[in-house]
Formats: sequence, C-alpha cells, structure tokens
Amino acid sequence: MPRSPLALAAALALLGAAALPAAQAALVTRPLEYKDGELTLIGYLAYDDAKAGPRPGVLVVHDWIGLGDFAKKKAEELAALGYVALAVDMYGGGLIAADQEEAAKLAGALKGNRPEMRSRARAGLEALAKQPQVAQGKLAAIGFCFGGTTALELARSGVPLLGVVSFHGGLATPDPADAKNIRGKVLVLHGADDPLVPPAEVSAFEDEMRRAKVDWQLVAYGGAVHSFTNPRAGVDPSRGVAYSETAAKRSWRAMRDFFGEIF
Repeated sequence: MPRSPLALAAALALLGAAALPAAQAALVTRPLEYKDGELTLIGYLAYDDAKAGPRPGVLVVHDWIGLGDFAKKKAEELAALGYVALAVDMYGGGLIAADQEEAAKLAGALKGNRPEMRSRARAGLEALAKQPQVAQGKLAAIGFCFGGTTALELARSGVPLLGVVSFHGGLATPDPADAKNIRGKVLVLHGADDPLVPPAEVSAFEDEMRRAKVDWQLVAYGGAVHSFTNPRAGVDPSRGVAYSETAAKRSWRAMRDFFGEIF
C-alpha cells in the first residue's frame, strides 16, 4: 500500500536518526608505551577518530596515586572536546600506588628530584607530539594535585607549551627563577581553603610569576580544599581533602575557556 507523504517523511526521519551514531564521535583509547632514558612508561592515549585533521594535544598528569581511572577519564573528556590527550605515566610501567603511604613515597621521590620529574613529564610530551593526530606546535599540559605541581614544573623547564593548567596542585618550586623559562600562559585553579597549599605558598607563587613576567591567572574557589575535582576524595572539607562538585565544574569550565584562548 503506498505511503502518504507524511508517513514517508516520518520514515525518512527515523532512518536519519538511526544513522546518527555512525557520524558521532568515535572515541579511541589505547595504552601508549614510550621511554624516559631506559625506563619504560605506559601512558593512556585518547582521541576522537571521527574528527578529521590534526588538533591540539593535551598532556594529562595524574595525582600521586598514579595513572588510574581518574586521569584516564579526564583524558577521555578532553578527547570528547576535540583534543588529543595523553595521560602520562610518571612512575614507570604503569605503576599505581597500593595505598597513600606508597603514593607519598613515589610522589615524594620525584618532588625531591625536580630534574627527574621534568624529564618524566617531558618524555610524555614528546610522545604526545609525535602522534599523527596532533597539530604541530599546539600543546598544553594539565595536572591534578601532584600532577599540577608536575605540569608547572614542566613549564618551568622551558618546553614549548602554549599553556599549562594546575588543578589543586602544589605551587612551590626549589628554583623560582626558572619561571623565566615559561613560554606559554599559566592557569592555576586553587581551593581557597586548601591547607596543603597555604596562603604563603600561593603568595610566593604569585611573586614568582610577576618577577618572570609570565601571563598567569590564579582562580581560588571559596570553600574548596585539596583534591576538589576528585569524587574519591570524599565530601568532608574538615579533612583538608574533599570533592566539591561546584568547584570541579567551575574549574573544568575555566580550563575550557583557557584552551579556547591559547589554541
């Protein structure tokens, strides 16, 4: 029986809707092995295979636990925004700390050896830059907690980053004069009540940026403490470490606006 024009239009609309998934984002994720000297590192690469042409690359540096689900999820979220993201492995072999004691030991070793910290992060950046999907010269780095410290330290090493974003990261450095090497813009997203990054450390960082004439921003979120982006941090700010849904959303939006500017 012949269909009416209205019924035919409805059928075509349904066919179009059914075809939509094929045109939507095709997220690709895979381990990426690379080296820092003799040490084998296993990062996590994420990008949208449905997007044509090269695009900016974003390095993601994990917190002190290691390259776990949180950092991988952030890489996937960046890929969904149209970037190529590499969540780096700072400890080697994809190692994830078994507990906070081991995490403190692993992160502490690198915080106490900034040349090694920079080298590990730089190896990841070089691996990211080599990916065929990454646009030449369009690189940025972000990091969370220990990763925020690392991202800032990477920028201080003078690598060609257009921008760096620290989420509730430590701001201190043993060599503040190295800020003169920063080649891109800096965005620090900070919990205003973070006891692990006290006002004196924030003030010293601001002075460091001013003296080096860096293009920098620092956004402090009221009521937020350390690890405010991570739901696994719990919700009790009195512990000094807690998730804040409001600060997490605002900081991610701030990062997106920042990337819109630098890229």
